This record gives sequence, structure tokens and C-alpha cells, in this order.
Amino acid sequence: MTLDPIHVDAIARLAGSVADAVDDSDHDDVAETVWESWLDPLTDARGRTIVEPLGEQQRARVAIDDIALAERPFPTVHGIDSGTINPTSFKNGVVLDLAHAAMAVDPSELSVHRARTIVATVHATDRSRSLETDWVRHDEGHSQHRVINSPPVNRYAEAVVHALSLYLAEGHHAREHAHTVEDLLLLDGPLYPKEILTWRDRNPELDALTYEARPKNVLKNYVRLVERFVEAETPIAGFVKNPSARVITSALADNEIGFDAPWPDDTAFFTRLLEQQAAESGADTEAAPGADRRTDELSVTSWLISRGGPDGAMAADGDALGVERQLAPECYEVTFFIIYDPRNDLCYKIEAPYAITHNPAMREQLHTQILSEVAAERGPPRAVDKADELAKISAGEKAALRRKFEGKLHSEQLETYDDERWTEG
Repeated sequence: MTLDPIHVDAIARLAGSVADAVDDSDHDDVAETVWESWLDPLTDARGRTIVEPLGEQQRARVAIDDIALAERPFPTVHGIDSGTINPTSFKNGVVLDLAHAAMAVDPSELSVHRARTIVATVHATDRSRSLETDWVRHDEGHSQHRVINSPPVNRYAEAVVHALSLYLAEGHHAREHAHTVEDLLLLDGPLYPKEILTWRDRNPELDALTYEARPKNVLKNYVRLVERFVEAETPIAGFVKNPSARVITSALADNEIGFDAPWPDDTAFFTRLLEQQAAESGADTEAAPGADRRTDELSVTSWLISRGGPDGAMAADGDALGVERQLAPECYEVTFFIIYDPRNDLCYKIEAPYAITHNPAMREQLHTQILSEVAAERGPPRAVDKADELAKISAGEKAALRRKFEGKLHSEQLETYDDERWTEG
């Protein structure tokens, strides 16, 4: 502990002064107004519809104990995830990341769990020699790996090698093993590679890069995956554990409404909208934040269509980074609903393509399945959690893999002071 009591008291007084200047007593009313009046539809500054309801716009609350025991529409659920060692720089100018994708099944199926896809993306200042390889099978043919070259970038090498490794491993693995899915596939994360779809908004260098072969081919895997599941009439969805979209909050400020939303992102808005208080009046103002929250019910929105932010690329009028779409363009649009779990004060976002959710019965089935699993697991569905565990690369494994790369590259990892600082003790 480096703070003396006098410093702690000073910080407490500082927090008090901030609290005096911030009044959120009307935020519930503001959230209600946004939900009731501005989302049917919500347009951007150009008048383009970026959010609108799919079916009847409504909210619902379900008793956690009841929905946890509800009959689930999908007997088996597959989950897929990809983990990485995180971008690593070496003294010889190489920047790389390695991703490891795995698919899980609930109930378990060990043959599916065994298969893995490994992708290493390498950015090198010396581009005279390609480091790229074709797919190579290993583990008696159950798994495969390859190395790819990163497109030439300057300031964003770490972000690029991370995104390309992560999404190429996941998308390729999902397509390779799609035939094993019988009832439902849940991606651990968004439906499409959002990190790549945001490049065009971050910097002109990254914007130009999005149309190059490599990022385009990464997105192509997800487009073909959606087409494969639509053709098979099998639902596919993404379970987003940490949603961070700003589609709604940004549009409220930018369009003719001219409203400065009091929330940093859409998740904060939905949290405010869906959180339920045990007592509407007479609450103890000295109680800890959240002390009056009801924790016996999950809150959920109906389905909405999103065409803003990174979802705009997959809208009917979007360009999908130039990827050819074999179905009608509107089939690929992102639809979503939000679940709020008061037990841990978290929002989850579930995304699915319009080609799947245009059917009201399918929307209801996905609602029931996901709500039941979140209620029972107190978090992500079991197949998603399993996939996360299978794909995760532990801290020790990351260190060992980096040492192996040091040997193969004949170059040490480029250390920073923080690397030394956070490994002490």
C-alpha cells in the first residue's frame, strides 16, 4: 500500500466533488425516451436507417429460476473461439501473433474438441523473402496450421497481425468443422470480424488495407459460413461477452436529434434501460450502488437490426469489403438482442444474420435458448465457455511459444520496461 490515510481521505473528497457535479437522476427517464421514441427507426446524419426493430419492439423480464429450467429448443450447441499469444515484437524487426482456434460441443464430443487450427501472422520490415506457408496437417490429420504474411503497414503492425491471426483461425476452423453442427453454432464474439471492419474508420492507412486480399479473405470466411448455415437451415449466432458498440449513442449526437447521450457506449445505455430496482421509491441514498437492484430476473430486449458502425459494411447497402455475396444482400445484415444479468451487472449481446432471424419462430427459439443458458450458467452458454477454455493460451504457454519463436527467428523478443515490471515478484 503506497497511499497513506491522508491521501485516501483526499481522494475520497475528490470523488465527492465529482459526484456533486454529476447528476444521473434523470438517466432512467432519458433511456426510456430513447427506447420508446428514437429507435423506430434511428437514422444517422445522412438520413440512413442504422437501427430499427425486427418485429415488435419490446422488453421483457423472466424469472431466472424458471427460465433456467425451461425446455431448450436446441439439443446440442457448438461453440467456437480463438485465442492468441498477443502481438510480439522482436529485435530483428519481426512482429507476429499466433492464434489457436477450437470448437466445443455441449454435450461434449471429444473428436470435435481435439481438432485445432493454428495461424501465425508475421509482419517483417524485410519483405524480400516470404514467410508464408500453405496449410499443414498435424495430430494425425485432426488439426492444421499455417503462417501468413501481414500486409505492409507502419504504425499498426501489432493490431493487424493480431486481427488477422485471430479471425483467420476462427473463421477457417468454423468452416472446416461446420458439418459437425446439427442444431446451433455460437461464436464466442461477434458474428463478423468487427476489428477488421473498424479499420476503415481508424486511419487512412488501415482503410486502404481493408480491401487488400488478406483482410478481404478473412471476412470471406465468415460470409461463406453464414451462407453455409442459411442453406442448411441451421442457426448461427455470435455471443458477445463484452459489447462496446457506439452505434446508438453516436447517432443520437450526430443526427437531427442532436442529443448528447449521457452514456459512453450502447452497453451503458442498455444497462440503464434494463436494470430493475427492487424499490422505486424510498431507497437509501447512502446505500452502495446497486444495493437496490433486483437480482431474480433477467431483462431482455426484442430483436433489432444494426446497420451502423462496423455493421454498416454488412448492411444491404454496404460493400462487404468487396466480398461477393451469394444471397440477397439483406440476408447478411446484423440483427441483435441484449440480455442484462443483474447478478453480475453485465450486458450480453447476441448477434445473428437477418437470413436466420427474419423468421419469428427462430427469433423466439434463440431468445429462449440463450436466456435459459445464461440463467443456468450465470454467464455465457456452456458451449461458448468450453470453446473459450479449449482455445485459451495460458501465460506459461505464451512465454514458452515466444521462446520458441526467439530460437527460430534467431532474435530476442523486444522487451519493454512494463514487461520487466509486471513479471517482478
